[in-house]
Order: sequence, then structure tokens, then C-alpha cells
Amino acid sequence: MEASSSGSIILPSPVGKTITRQPEGRELCQGRQLETQIPIRLDVQKRDVDFSEILNAIQEIAKDVNIFFDELEGVTSPSKDDDSLLHHGNLTSTSDDTSRLETVGEGIPEKNKSNGLYFRDGKCRIDYILVYRKSNPQTEKREVFERNIRAEGLQMEKESSLSNSDIIFVKLHAPWEVLGKYAELMNVRMPFRRKIYYLHRRYKFLNRIEKQLSRFRGWLPRKPMRLDKERLPDLEENDCYTAPFSQQRIHHFIIHNKDTFFNNATRTRIVHHILQRVKYEEGKNKIGLNRLLTNGSYEAAFPLHEGSFRSKKSIRTHGAENHRHLLYECWASWGVWYKYQPLDLVRRYFGEKIGLYFAWLGWYTGMLFPAAFIGLFVFLYGVATLNHCQVSKEVCQATDIIMCPICDKYCPFMKLSDSCVYAKVTHLFDNGATVFFAVFMAVWATVFLEFWKRRRAVIAYDWDLIDWEEEEEEIRPQFEAKYSKKERMNPISGKPEPYQAFADKCSRIIVSASGIFFMICVVIAAVFGIVIYRVVTVSTFAAFKWALIRNNSQVATTGTAVCINFCIIMLLNVLYEKVALFLTNLEQPRTESEWENSFTLKMFLFQFVNLNSSTFYIAFFLGRFTGHPGAYLRLINRWRLEECHPSGCLIDLCMQMSIIMVLKQTWNNFMELGYPLIQNWWTRRRVRHEHGSHRKATFPQWEKDYNLQPMNAYGLFDEYLEMILQFGFTTIFVAAFPLAPLLALLNNIIEIRLDAYKFVTQWRRPLASRAKDIGIWYGILEGIGILSVITNAFVIAVTSDFIPRLVYAYKYGPCAGQGEAGQKCMVGYVNASLSVFLVSDFEHRSEPASNGSEFSGSPLKYCRYRDYRDPPHSPVPYGYTLQFWHVLAARLAFIIVFEHLVFCIKHLISYLIPDLPKDLRDRMRREKYLIQEMMYEAELERLQKERKERKKNGKSCNNEWP
Repeated sequence: MEASSSGSIILPSPVGKTITRQPEGRELCQGRQLETQIPIRLDVQKRDVDFSEILNAIQEIAKDVNIFFDELEGVTSPSKDDDSLLHHGNLTSTSDDTSRLETVGEGIPEKNKSNGLYFRDGKCRIDYILVYRKSNPQTEKREVFERNIRAEGLQMEKESSLSNSDIIFVKLHAPWEVLGKYAELMNVRMPFRRKIYYLHRRYKFLNRIEKQLSRFRGWLPRKPMRLDKERLPDLEENDCYTAPFSQQRIHHFIIHNKDTFFNNATRTRIVHHILQRVKYEEGKNKIGLNRLLTNGSYEAAFPLHEGSFRSKKSIRTHGAENHRHLLYECWASWGVWYKYQPLDLVRRYFGEKIGLYFAWLGWYTGMLFPAAFIGLFVFLYGVATLNHCQVSKEVCQATDIIMCPICDKYCPFMKLSDSCVYAKVTHLFDNGATVFFAVFMAVWATVFLEFWKRRRAVIAYDWDLIDWEEEEEEIRPQFEAKYSKKERMNPISGKPEPYQAFADKCSRIIVSASGIFFMICVVIAAVFGIVIYRVVTVSTFAAFKWALIRNNSQVATTGTAVCINFCIIMLLNVLYEKVALFLTNLEQPRTESEWENSFTLKMFLFQFVNLNSSTFYIAFFLGRFTGHPGAYLRLINRWRLEECHPSGCLIDLCMQMSIIMVLKQTWNNFMELGYPLIQNWWTRRRVRHEHGSHRKATFPQWEKDYNLQPMNAYGLFDEYLEMILQFGFTTIFVAAFPLAPLLALLNNIIEIRLDAYKFVTQWRRPLASRAKDIGIWYGILEGIGILSVITNAFVIAVTSDFIPRLVYAYKYGPCAGQGEAGQKCMVGYVNASLSVFLVSDFEHRSEPASNGSEFSGSPLKYCRYRDYRDPPHSPVPYGYTLQFWHVLAARLAFIIVFEHLVFCIKHLISYLIPDLPKDLRDRMRREKYLIQEMMYEAELERLQKERKERKKNGKSCNNEWP
């Protein structure tokens, strides 16, 4: 509890588990609900309110509002934040539903001396590690920095490396006084009392039904995706109120052991906060650990992992050695790939920021299940209706229809029936269910984002982040160095700070935007090069000596072009990172968050354009502007533009998406896990070679962690970027490739365990940072959701044959004017969609080497091509027919109707789904009401005590109102 200067008091609000009455007077907790609190600010009189009096008032009021208060936890039950509970002890049961690990007691100090987590005395826990080299010339800065660290109260111990005497490890420990002081300054919320449980009123009839349901559930198999509580004794958090830590009211907090009251993540965060504010030289800007890491004074700075992640003893029989071992067995192990993630444990070990990433990734993966199921259903529907598809039948039976060559000279005439396989494959993805699936995915993207907001609100409430605000961020050193000569008063802190002029800021943003535009032009130039490769090699493959390649020249061209495009994508990604870094630094962002947001936006734009530019070309430009036989459009008046296959362009788009998606995800998974594995293996090999295999086991924990790979310089940027790009692939062109959600689902199931394994075993332990949302990535997801509606509308209208078939069925087919569109109405569609060309009208450079006599024994006079044009002997040869204009109008109408319909549905869903769940909103309102009642009773009781004391002391009582 804290009292503000305005006379308001902040108290944590009660919330807990639902308690239902059971027979024989027993009370059973029904499911774990929201377990954290929000501070409620209430105006009271401007005088001090005793903390213990308020708690007494709470207990008295609880009897009147049907509240059950459990006081035993505050007296006898140890705190679950107590890390000493996690030891090599036996697994014992301390309650009906929670098992804990016993502390060993007397043997702890001796054991602490050898486990590498404490100072040499075995009592002071190591909270942070700094690493430097003795040969480094920045000795004076380090000495001043370390002297100031000791002045802040931190304890320090140095030790040289066992593998390299030049490397020095500086071990830091924060004693209780320092932790208490800075925990109060940082408003760290700590538990102070057991929660109050609200008793819902139950009737006998409902109790009888619930009893029968519980008996019925007992016959069903246990939920396999739930985590085993007996195996994970530390997943359940303490059901306690939390309040900002205060040394004046320290007796109200649940403290069983001062050494373990603050958990490791909190201790590390406090020490890091101190290190960021310690000077290393005279001058207002010569401050903070980050600057010393930048100038090379220190090589590394990191918190320690809590021991080894492996144990010779089974976790089922002996319990977990430490939190890291627990995470490895129940989160990072491949054997638990189908189970839910222990997010509370992830958050406690790695912090809220990383916990939110895995919560979002798990939510995204779970939401992919319905999308993958519907996509697989669309694909299976295409398989089931393949033999009934009239268009595919006509293509396969069209042995007498001769198609014009698809390239100059070397490409021969071909029968339409030769593309029978491609027509059937196209039907698997382009069928009657495609439009439904496109609408479903657009709505799915909106539902995913809206329900994630609700899920994020629950997590933020559960993790005590509702009212958490980031501290006023420090100015970046580069910004200070650039603009230190011109200062302006900060309206928040009231202190002078460097100031960037508006004209300078605008000019830098303009230059940065020009750089972004130039790099996008580079991507377009790379796509143009791929287009030239396709139009050149299609003729080369058509003249190939191998019949397999010669007969499938277009597929070979598409496949090789996609692979080359993937290589170009990966090469340009390296360039983009450097360019984005340069442009972001050129803008001179003021704070680290501004820098991170600017860099994130640039990298996403570069990566998105790089990854999807070729896909956009195939979806919307391939085969659209080729002209017609006898009047082909050409690049630089030389190369004839590529045409679609006789069965359409959708097969090219499917190949592009499938190959890029599979290769990209495989490469990302290798780089995420394979590269750190190889690096760590090489380090271990070098150590074994230099010191022998028996020395490896004797290395202390700080040296083992130092040999691991540091976390990425950009934090979680790479992890988020990979998933956001995958989300784009899953939604933007999903109408052309319904199996994309299924591939994404399979990848993400692996991705969660790969990332977990990497964080637990291959990386140094990152700093436990706090965050309440996923930041700028949510806005990017919303933008992708809007873009996906537009692109899917164009894919269905332009790339697929859905609209031409619909127009034919209702206007030109056998069922014209009857209002039907079944398979019988598609009879004759293939012939109606092909135009006739007179072979003698070929240009000289387009004239094929063969005259087509192999088909009928005499030179061909006519060939067919995909278009709606008049025959050669009409008044306007090769002019567009009326059917072409009907199809074009239908396509434009479909795009407009589809977009407006889906956007209306998206906005309606956004409006109907509130950002806060109703039960969470009701709980917060109920807490405010209870707190108001408690505060009123506590204030009334205080006034009555004062009046009694005045009477007892014989002082005259003034008339008071009321």
C-alpha cells in the first residue's frame, strides 16, 4: 500500500479462486483463475492510515460479504518465490494439490560453494556477472565504475577464468539493504497477505448436477495437453496480494527468508538498474554499463542460469534440481511438444517480455488449428470432386485442340490434353470452396487479433502489468553526443536535455525514406532480373535434350526461378540489415524504444517486399500483359513476356508459395538452433582440446554461461519477424494455397520447442525485462490483416478462373438464364475460353521450328490460346469479344463486393468482441467496490479509536459533524 500526496491510497485488490461448497463441509478450489491484482486509487482524508488497521478491517468486512480468508499461508506455509525450495531434496507433499521440494538445511553452504551460484563463502548469491580482459586498456574506467558500484552497496568478488587467465569474471551480489532500497524506488510489487476468496452462492440442485458432472469426468481420460502438477510443483503462484515494496511496512510482507524473498529475476533487474546509473568518468553523460559494453571496457554482462539443465536423477522421483532443469524437462524437451506451455514459470525465469512472446506464439499456434483444418478441408474437397470437375474432364479429353507455342521458335505446338495433370492439380486449390476459405481467413485474422487483445489483457492482469508503466527512458548516448550543445527543458522530468531541431529531424527522415525507397527499387530490379531469367530459360528448357525437362519446360523454369529467387532473398537480407541499421542511426532516434520501433519498421518493410515481390508478380502480372500470337509484347523489344500454362497461372503461384515457405522456415530453424549448437560445440571442443575433458565438469556456472552464445543484439526481433512474415504468407495469398495454415501450424509446433530449447540450453540467460504488450508488431499484424483482404480478392478475381467460370455458367453456358451453376452448366467452358489464331500470322521471330504436321499429318492451319478474342477472319481480327468485357466487369464487381463485405464483417467482429473479457471486467469492478467498503470501514474505525483515546485521556471532545 502507498499513500499519495493528494490524499489517495493505493491498495491491491482482492481476487482469487472460485470456492464451491462440497459435502461434509469441505471446500475445493475449482480451477485456477486470475491471480494478480491491480492497484485501486481511492480518495480519503489527508492523514496517514495504518496498514494493519486496514487489514483488520478487511477481515471483519469479509464475514459480512461471504468471503473466505485463509490466514495459514502467511504463518506456516513457505513462499513459492523462495528459490531455496528448489533443491536436490525429496519430493514431498505439503498440501492436497501442491508438492514442493524440501530444503536440505545444514548442508547448503558447503554445497553452495561448489555449485557456482554463490560467492566463495557459500552465502552471497551471485546476482550478476561482468566479464573483461586484463589486457584491455580501459582499466581506469573500470576501476572508477567498480568503485562506484561498491559505493552503491553492491558486494563484489573477482575470479579469473580457468580456461584463459586473461579473462576476469566480476561477481556481483546485492545485499538485503540494497535490494530493499531499490525495490522501493522501482515500485517492485511484492506479496504481503493471502488473497481473499469469494464464495459464489450455490443451490442444492446445482451442487447435485456438478457432482454428477465431476463423476462423469472421472470416467473420461485425463487431458493429455495439461501439465502434470505433481511433476511441476512450482507452476502455481502464491495467491497473495501484492503491493509496492515499502521498508516502513516491511512487517506486513510475507518474508520467511530475506535471502530468497526477492526471486532471481527481480534481483537481477534491480542490479541491472543500479549498473545503468553508475558513473565511470566525470561528466553527466559518462554513466551506465551499456556505454562500457559499447566501448569495450567489458566484454559481457549477464545474469547466471540456475545451474545445469540436466540431472542424473529423474524429475518424477527426485524433483527438479532448479528452475532451469524444470523448464528443460517440462517446456524445452521434445517429449512435451503437445502440452501447453508453463507460461508462469517462463515469466518467472526469463521475465515478462519473453513470457509475452511465448504467450503470443502459443496463442497464434493454437488459433492456426481451425485455419489449418478448414484449409485441409478445402484441399480434400478438391480431391473428392476432382473426378466430377467438368473443366478438368474437358481438358483431359481435348486431344483434338492444339495450343499455340508458349515461347519463340523452340517451343512446339502441344495438345491441350497434355496439361491434364496440371488442370487436376489446379482444381485441388482452385475449387468452389476457395472463396469461402478466403472469406474465412480474412475473418480469422480479425478474430485472432481481437481475441489476442483479450488474452493479453488477462495475462497483463495475471502478471500484475495492468497499471505498469515504463520508466522515463534514458536518452541514447549517440543522441546526446550529437545534440549536446543545444538543450531544452524536458516537460516530464523538468531537467535540461539535448534537443533536436525540427528541420534537422525532418531532413533526416526524408533522407531515410529516400533510402527505403531506393532499397525497394533494388528489390524490384531483382524481380525484374528473375522475370528476364524466366523468359530466357523457358526457351532453353524447351530445346533441352532430356525429354522430361523438354516436355515440362515451364514447370522447370518456375522451379529453378523460385530457388534462385530464394537465394537472392537470403543474400539481400544481409544487405537490408546493414542498410536498416545505417538509416536508423542516421535518423538519430532519441530513446532506445524509438530506435527499436524505427529499425523494426524498416526491417519489416525490407523483408516483406523482398519475400513477397516475386509472389505479387506471379499472382497479378504473369501472363496478364503478353499480348496475343502475332502481336506479343516484349521486354526491350527482344524477349517475349512469359505466358501462363494452358491450365492457368495458379499452379505457378502455388509452387512459389510452397517452395519459399518450406525453404524459408527450414533455413530459419537451422539458423536459430543449428548455428548456436555448432558454435557451442566448437567452444566445448576447444576447451576439451586445451584442458582435457575432465576439466569441463569442474568449470563454475559463470564460466559455463560465458561459453554459451549471447542473445541476439536486437532481442526478440528475429523471433517476432519470422512469425510475422509467416503470418503474412498464411493470410495474404491463402486463396491460392489453402495448405499454408497447415504448414505454418506444423512449423510453429516445432518452433516453440526450438526457441524454448535455445533459450534454456544454448543462450546465456537474458535480462528479465518487463513489458505489457508486443509493441509495434501488433500494428504490423493489423496492416497485414487489411492487406490480406485486398490481395485475396484480387487472387480470386484475377488469378483464379472462378469469375470466368461463373460468368460462363450464368451467361453463356447450357444453363444460361436459368439461375444455375452446377457442373452440367460448365459443358463447353474450355472451348469457350480459348481463342483461335491463324498460324500464318505468326511473326518471323515467333514462328515455331515445327509446323505441327506430327498431329494430323499436314501442317497446322490454326492453333488455340487462352483469351477472349475474335477469330482471324472477323471484321476486327483478334479484337476483344463481348465475353471479355463481361468477365472484366464481373471481376471488378467481385473485388468491390468482396472487400466491402469482408471489411464490414471485420469491423462488426471488432465491435462485438470487447477488449476485456466480461468476467475480468466484472472482477475489477467488484474489487473496486470491495476496496471502497474496506477503506470506508478502516477510516471509520480509525476515527472511533481516536475519539476513544481522547475520552480516555480526559481531553474535551469538540462537536464533530456528523
